[in-house]
Amino acid sequence: MPIVAQSNETADWVSRFADDVIEESERRAPGKPVVVASGLSPSGPIHLGNLREVMTPHLVADEIRRRGREVRHLISWDDYDRYRKVPAGVTGVDESWAEHIGKPLTSVPAPKGSEHANWAEHFKAAMVASLAELGVEFDGISQTEQYTSGVYREQILHAMRHRGDIDAILAQYRTKPKAAKKQQKPVDEAELEAEEGSGAASEDDGSSGSAGYFPYKPYCGNCEKDLTTVSAYDDDSTELTYACTACGFSETVRLSEFNRGKLVWKVDWPMRWAYEGVIFEPSGVDHSSPGSSFQVGGQIVGIFGGKQPIGPMYAFVGISGMAKMSSSRGGVPTPADALKIMEPQLLRWLYARRRPNQSFKIAFDQEIQRLYDEWDKLAAKVADSSALPGDVAAYTRAVGTAAAELPRTPRPLPYRTLASVADITAGHQDQALRILSELDPANPLGSLDEARPRYDRAEAWINSHVPADQRTIVREEPDTELLKSLDEPSQQSIRLLLDGLEDHWSLDGLTHLVYGVPKVQAGFSADATPKELPPEIKTAQRTFFALLYHLLVGRDTGPRLPTLLLAVGQERVRALLGQ
Repeated sequence: MPIVAQSNETADWVSRFADDVIEESERRAPGKPVVVASGLSPSGPIHLGNLREVMTPHLVADEIRRRGREVRHLISWDDYDRYRKVPAGVTGVDESWAEHIGKPLTSVPAPKGSEHANWAEHFKAAMVASLAELGVEFDGISQTEQYTSGVYREQILHAMRHRGDIDAILAQYRTKPKAAKKQQKPVDEAELEAEEGSGAASEDDGSSGSAGYFPYKPYCGNCEKDLTTVSAYDDDSTELTYACTACGFSETVRLSEFNRGKLVWKVDWPMRWAYEGVIFEPSGVDHSSPGSSFQVGGQIVGIFGGKQPIGPMYAFVGISGMAKMSSSRGGVPTPADALKIMEPQLLRWLYARRRPNQSFKIAFDQEIQRLYDEWDKLAAKVADSSALPGDVAAYTRAVGTAAAELPRTPRPLPYRTLASVADITAGHQDQALRILSELDPANPLGSLDEARPRYDRAEAWINSHVPADQRTIVREEPDTELLKSLDEPSQQSIRLLLDGLEDHWSLDGLTHLVYGVPKVQAGFSADATPKELPPEIKTAQRTFFALLYHLLVGRDTGPRLPTLLLAVGQERVRALLGQ
């Protein structure tokens, strides 16, 4: 069953695309499986921006499956693309890899220490593992295998016979670069690259040869590089002559028997649309500008007897504080990096809740705690049926697929609480279990496994993304100088806290206690709501909290006080507060 009824005006973006894709598939290929597609280049770390290329059609394909329809999600691994540059920040790679520039990615050695056969397989493997964890079902297609086994031979020969028609289409877009426009407002790097098309309009389209236009690029039979120029081609015999500008090698081959080359990208992509019968495939902003691959492909695909897929443009995905991600620059977070600090459900939700043309950022900083709070509130609303239909749809798509629900944490305790506990206990699991069991004494944890994998994700975030100077270190001894210097109101606030510790020793109880102390001191009930209190109570609470932080951890901020008190333990809290 669909998550949201097709006729419902509040249907989410996934349902709307599923409606369109099913309708279009019935027009083009009635009775056949619906085909959606993604394309990924394992030219370096496949990052979280690339993940949108997969998640958009995955979510649509999954909705179609929920409706009982057969669907194939193809992921085309562009592993027969040329190796363009040595990416920065990749472990086990140095400048010596520059000698492989121009070779197919599957002919480039994997980084040192890798267990994989070549460069493409090394980076593909990490993505495949992440997609499995995310519940993404797909059929992978290696373009190296497709080209080198001769699968596309007829399509290549067809393209060469119709090279004049292809050239005429491409010629419409071969224009001089426009003069730079004056910026009316500051833009970040991502916006600039989107506007300029990231160079998509100037991708190699096969027009560089002086002997005419040829949409096919051989890899050199001597050095394996694509720095080749076709000088002659005969349609009848399929004899093709090329020379390599890198090593000087030249040869004449029969294209009807030759499998060491590929169609140029702007011809290759539409050829595959026709060959696979693709109905739905999104494209990034850089492929959607005038003259770029998706736009030109919409005309070239007709030469191969096909039609352009329904193809929404998707916006960039960023990381807090970073501009548009680029694999060639290195050091950009990958899905595997995100899955170390967040559960698959949360990562799926970030892609499901935003329409493809809406950009968003994935947090690796403190913002991840707020995202988890938002996620948990949504889960509670879904559970009590108070969530809006669109939010229910996004949530349902995040927690599982048509095949099954994703494994989940049995006791999903607040992420920020788990992070604080992991921070304070510094890897001591017995201490972590003690603290977490005291959060709700009436329903204590039996083991840390009940809080996993969320606890492990929070611990990984603390250990890998929180700077050392922000980590929490509880004092070994009381700050006697500070304790002696306290005025009577401050001393009274500490006495009120200590007097209530035993009766309030739970997360909710300590929350009530620490917020209640300044209220009681001011002559109000500890249960008084903010509306019943003067504004100065908030100031008194902040002052009281800062005092406790200084006495417990030597700073004026730290983890939430109720969690910190539980972590330190009653006996040690009393000692550090001078009792």
